[in-house]
Amino acid sequence: MDYQGTISRGLRAPIIRQGDDLVQIVADSVTNASKTHGFELHDKDVVAVTEAVVARAQGNYVSCDDIAKDVANKFGDETVGVLFPIFSRNRFSLILKGIAMGAKKVVVQLPYPSDEVGNSFITLDDLDQSGINPYTDVFTAESFHKTFPNTKHIFTGVDYINYYQELCGANCEIILANNPREILKHTKHVVCACIHSRHRTKKVLLQAGAEKVLNLEELMDKPIDGSGFNSEYGVLGSNMATDNTLKLFPRDCTKFAYDLQAELLKRTGKKFECMVYGDGAFKDPVGKIWELADPVCSPGFTDGLVGTPNEIKLKYVADNTIANLDGDEATAKMKEIIKQKDADLKGTILSQGTTPRQLTDLLASLSDLTSGSGDKGTPFILIQNYFKNFAD
Repeated sequence: MDYQGTISRGLRAPIIRQGDDLVQIVADSVTNASKTHGFELHDKDVVAVTEAVVARAQGNYVSCDDIAKDVANKFGDETVGVLFPIFSRNRFSLILKGIAMGAKKVVVQLPYPSDEVGNSFITLDDLDQSGINPYTDVFTAESFHKTFPNTKHIFTGVDYINYYQELCGANCEIILANNPREILKHTKHVVCACIHSRHRTKKVLLQAGAEKVLNLEELMDKPIDGSGFNSEYGVLGSNMATDNTLKLFPRDCTKFAYDLQAELLKRTGKKFECMVYGDGAFKDPVGKIWELADPVCSPGFTDGLVGTPNEIKLKYVADNTIANLDGDEATAKMKEIIKQKDADLKGTILSQGTTPRQLTDLLASLSDLTSGSGDKGTPFILIQNYFKNFAD
C-alpha cells in the first residue's frame, strides 16, 4: 500500500523585489527543494504562488494620491458615499483615505453588528438585548457609541468607527445602517465598497435612484501617472504596503501560471499544474471571521485545475456497501467501487457530504493555511498526491 496521501509543502524563497524574474525563482525553489530534501516530483503536482509576491515582482503599487486623483476624475466635485466597507487597517484604511482625499466629502455607511467577512463591533447577544431592529434602525457614530459603549474589535482592539473617522477627519461623516438605500439620503454618488455582494448591492442602488455607483474594481482599473493598476479587480484584493501605498492584486496571473508550468516542464520533464493564490475560503469558529477578503481565492491557474472533485464518500460506502467485509477483501472492494464510479456523481448518495467546491478554492485554502500570513517565509506551496485516491 502507498501510505502517503496529500502532501502540502511550504517552500522557502529569497525576498522578492520589484522586477525579479519570479518564474525562474519559483522554479529554482521547487527543484532545489526536491534535490535538497530528497523527494521526487511528479506529473499533476501543484505549485501555488501567493499573490503577494506576484504583485510585488510586478511593482503593482498605488498611492493614496493616485486613488484620490482617480476618484476626483470619476466623481468630480461631489459628496461620495462609501457603502459597506470591511473593518480593516490592512485591507481598507488607505482606500478610504484616498477616496476622502479625492472627494468633496465622504459619507461612510457601516453595517452592524459586523462587516460582510465577520469583523464585528458588537456581539449578536448585545444586539438581541438592545431591542434594536438591525433591518431598520439607523445610527450616527455618536448615537451608536451611546447605545454600545464598547465597539472595539475582538482581536485587534481597534474601534473602527473612530479609526475611520480620524483617518478622514472633518471631511467624513459616518452612519451605521444595514439597508444600502440609506446612503442615498446623503448622496447619489456611491462607491460600493463591499466585496462579495458588490454586484447585487450596486444593482439595488441604481434601481433606487443612485446617479453614479462604482465598485472597488472600478477604482485604479487604469494607471494614474504611471502607477500600478488592475483592469479586472481595481483596488479589490489590495493590501497596505506602506503608510501611503497599497499593493494591488496582481495582474496577468493566468499567463504567469502557464509560464511557470512551461519552465517546470523544461527543467523536470513533469507537467505541473500551477496557480496564484490569495485568501483561502474558510471561517474562524471562535471569532466568526471569514478569511476571504480577496475577490477570488485564485486569480489565475492552469486548465488542469478547472472544475470540482468527483469523489465518493468513503465513510458511507464503508458503513453500507461493504459493511460485511473485512481486511483485504474490504480494501479490494472499496478500490473496485472507486474505479467504477460514475464520471459525474453530482446528486447521488455516494457523493453526499463531499462538498464539491471548486478545485482552485480548495487548493488555495490549503495553500493559505500552509503558508500563513506571518513569518514562515514560504510564499510557494508544492502540493503532491492531491489527485490520487484510495484506489490509486
